[in-house]
Amino acid sequence: MRHLYTKKFLKELYSFPVGIQRKFEKQLRFLLKEIRYPSLRVKKIDEIRNIWQGRVDDSVRFYFTIDGDVYVFHGIKKHSD
Repeated sequence: MRHLYTKKFLKELYSFPVGIQRKFEKQLRFLLKEIRYPSLRVKKIDEIRNIWQGRVDDSVRFYFTIDGDVYVFHGIKKHSD
């Protein structure tokens, strides 16, 4: 699998502290190897628009779509329970 970032995603990612950015990079490596990797907790949150959610850590989530063999990252945000 390959991956692409939208400008919006990069803007949001770089607004987080470096520690969160590094955690995202680690989770990205897991995602590229195995979408069902346990710490990612990936789930489809919008069937119609094909939007998926993954976990950076307990407080940050990333959002992406799958287009063929490409993960397209659209957003990364703080998550509130």
